[in-house]
Amino acid sequence: MSLADGRPRPDTPARGRPRSEAVERAILEGVMKLMEEGVPLAELSIERIARTAGVGKATIYRRWSGKEELFLDVVRAAEPPEPELPGTSMRDDLLVLLENLRQRGLASRSSALLHNVHAQMKSNPRIWAAYHENVIAPRRDLVLDVLRRGQLNGELRPDVDVDLANDLFVGPVLVRSVLRPDADLPEGLAEDIVDTVLAGLRPVSSTVPQH
Repeated sequence: MSLADGRPRPDTPARGRPRSEAVERAILEGVMKLMEEGVPLAELSIERIARTAGVGKATIYRRWSGKEELFLDVVRAAEPPEPELPGTSMRDDLLVLLENLRQRGLASRSSALLHNVHAQMKSNPRIWAAYHENVIAPRRDLVLDVLRRGQLNGELRPDVDVDLANDLFVGPVLVRSVLRPDADLPEGLAEDIVDTVLAGLRPVSSTVPQH
């Protein structure tokens, strides 16, 4: 799997020399290569990763504190990139977020590497906790922010619990992705979910948008 078109890592304080995207890409692809060869996370030493990527161990440690932090960036690189929200309406933003979630579900099914990455991550409590804090929690917060803006704009009833609403929107995709891996994740699923849930959560006076 190539990272040539991957997104840059989130901004973090620099360690040592300025970052080189080409070097970081080589390191991440080195980890992916080893995992594609079936090397488990427990055996992915920094020395082995450095040898595969063609860099020195110091080069890796200038960028990551250890293999757990490095592995978290491997997960980010293997998953579809985070979407940009149009910001035109709550509905439009929800459609983009749920479509991205659907794409991640499809990627997890079709990519043996990504499936292995997720399995390895869940088997390591430290990595799973870091993934939840740095990836899952911000994604959930983003949906909650969209829902709160929707309440302020009159697109969502003010009495609706946004935490519950979040689960109503993302739950169907997660159920099909995780609990029902044989279930379809068809195009148009995001729109079906958003419009079905909004039919019950819109203010009574609101009219259904034409689209």
